[in-house]
Amino acid sequence: MADWLTEAPDSARAYLDGKRLDEVECLIADLSGIARGKAMPASKFARQAQFYLPNSIFYQTITGGWAEDASVVGYTEPDMVLIPDFATASAAPWTGDWTLQVIHDAYNQDGTPVPFAPRNVLKRVLALYEAKGWTPVVAPEMEFYLTARNIDPAHEIKAMTGRSGRPAAARQAYSISAVDEFGPVIDDIYDFAEAQGFEIDGITQEGGAGQLEINLRHGDAVRLADEVFYFKRLIREAALRHDCFATFMAKPIESEPGSAMHIHHSIISSETGKNIFVDDTGTETAEFAHFIGGLQKYLPSATILFAPYVNSFRRYVKDHAAPINLEWSRDNRTTAIRVPVSDPQARRVENRVAGMDCNPYLGIATSLACGYLGMVEGITPKSEFKGDAYDSEAELPQGVYAALDLLAGAAPLRNTVGEGFVEVYETVKRAEYEEFLQVISPWEREHLLLNV
Repeated sequence: MADWLTEAPDSARAYLDGKRLDEVECLIADLSGIARGKAMPASKFARQAQFYLPNSIFYQTITGGWAEDASVVGYTEPDMVLIPDFATASAAPWTGDWTLQVIHDAYNQDGTPVPFAPRNVLKRVLALYEAKGWTPVVAPEMEFYLTARNIDPAHEIKAMTGRSGRPAAARQAYSISAVDEFGPVIDDIYDFAEAQGFEIDGITQEGGAGQLEINLRHGDAVRLADEVFYFKRLIREAALRHDCFATFMAKPIESEPGSAMHIHHSIISSETGKNIFVDDTGTETAEFAHFIGGLQKYLPSATILFAPYVNSFRRYVKDHAAPINLEWSRDNRTTAIRVPVSDPQARRVENRVAGMDCNPYLGIATSLACGYLGMVEGITPKSEFKGDAYDSEAELPQGVYAALDLLAGAAPLRNTVGEGFVEVYETVKRAEYEEFLQVISPWEREHLLLNV
């Protein structure tokens, strides 16, 4: 066994117990959260301390196109230095041989972190918390659909067929029988997660046809973002074994609810180890209120990071399990910001704006950035909302251009996540939207062809 495996998690070593490691997949998440990198023989990986990829992977759009580099030197595609984080070594149990995946961090050739690498963006925000003596604790919830195979993009996406031989039905939230319909897929998800050393807190049926939610145990922000990054691949591979697709699109089926990545946050004092959202008597603190105030002030400007595609904005529909405004409330799922029922020391704030299509590193980083700004700026939130928040006015931007315009004017948020990152992100999002505008939709052909 190579020396580097002594730094790998127990789960990776247990997976290889008595086996010969064949291959290592060297991974890094691009702006969309797609795994990029190289696969190499394990013997070669063991001899290398680093490897190289062009930084242009962060200028690639979701369609495979390329955004323009706005830097002074232009588009020269210099190499980045990728350094493995051995603590992220994880099995790839769906492969035909014995393979491990390892997430890498991206550096410039002068040793500085690449500012637009999503994992580095999250680490930048966490460093700001650390300087204040704070340690964020997060818990993401992942919603997704299991669908019938969709080979032709011109065809609508349909729910998968379950064990019963019938297509999955909608409006069966929390039904155990509905979960049982997907039993073989879920069994593989559990098996893959166990092999990778991940702990699933629970799986439930959501309100959409074939829509499931997986909750992860709370913990370190980078580790949880890594797990979501890994889980997306894991779930897709489990679905493919059973002749169906797993999709993390924000709104894959017109008549069904969208899929979110709800993010729960609490903040621990690095000095005392206690949750700073409550005092010793269990009373909520000023930091708790200011964190909510920061979300309310900065979420609109941050929406393009939580809703990165044209399809993302189709999720924000009244009465369809997604927020349309910035209200906060306790135990109220109609608001964008929810305070769940908990013991005082587990007091936390849930951001319900992020879609499951967002990059997990960027979604968690941006959510923490909004809360951080609320605490350092002392922002007072609006009064707690009572009732059905869908009866209130919409406050989130309605589309990619509107969201980009709000981000352009949010200097404190840009500075917190990094101006260099934001500039690249904006360039890529505008390029993607320009590509989208070249496509003529069925709606246009149906309603405009003979009527205008």
